[in-house]
Amino acid sequence: MLNQTRVTEFIMQGLFDHPQHQWLIFGLFLCLYMTAIMGNSLIIGAIAIHPPLHTPMYFFIANLALVDILCASSVLPKMLKNLLQEKKTISFDGCMAQLFAFTLSSGTELVPLTAMSYDRYVAICHPLRYVNLMSKDICISLAAGVWAVGTINSLHFFCEIPPVLALSCSSTYLNEIMIFMADIFLAMVNFLLTTVSYSFIIIAIFKIQSSKGKQRAFSTCSSHLLVVSFYYSTIIYIYIRPTSSYSLDKDKMVAIMYTLVTPTLNPVIYSLRNNEIKVAIRKILPFNTK
Repeated sequence: MLNQTRVTEFIMQGLFDHPQHQWLIFGLFLCLYMTAIMGNSLIIGAIAIHPPLHTPMYFFIANLALVDILCASSVLPKMLKNLLQEKKTISFDGCMAQLFAFTLSSGTELVPLTAMSYDRYVAICHPLRYVNLMSKDICISLAAGVWAVGTINSLHFFCEIPPVLALSCSSTYLNEIMIFMADIFLAMVNFLLTTVSYSFIIIAIFKIQSSKGKQRAFSTCSSHLLVVSFYYSTIIYIYIRPTSSYSLDKDKMVAIMYTLVTPTLNPVIYSLRNNEIKVAIRKILPFNTK
């Protein structure tokens, strides 16, 4: 007779081994989480209500902000709850729901970054064809593709796929191979497309005669390039490193970086040097500073 025992919950190790610091960590993470939610919500609201921002670039920035909200919200509420509890557990169904939400958001984030690279490439290298190459229909199709691709990808954290597979009583070799190939394929394709786009952008910028024109062209790409560099650096650290350098504590820190810190920093980076977004944000704030 087959064993029909069903797993109902998982016991989690937790992020830190210092119970005396739990309240401090809880306060810090709560502040970062609220900042991420409010910052990205402001970006989405500003782009939605301000007609000058109804362009392909800001359309993808709004999609990225939505992805950041989903990414942080799929993990942080449960993490904050567990920081205040002695028994740190998550139900099987809760783990699967969290796994799906985080898989969707983490897999989706790469694609809008690539779409934004293509948008900048068209704007700088083919400005006269921009309206045709980045039409409304094309942008909507790209956005639909962004969310479709996100549903089939998986990355690490919390109720992450490899530890869940390790609990299986049957062979998971094929599953592990498929997960690894999906991750590598998605990351490499997006990385190559982004690299090619920026290679053409850099070549085009160096062909600009005036220094003011070069500076303006670089300024349109600097924010996006910073976000791309930060995001890919965490992926490279996770996947391209020797096995001997593996450290659970370091992996936890990296996971916090792209799960909490990145969604918090993205709206700051995109609005810090963008006067149009600043103007739009002032319009939706309850206090309007001149």
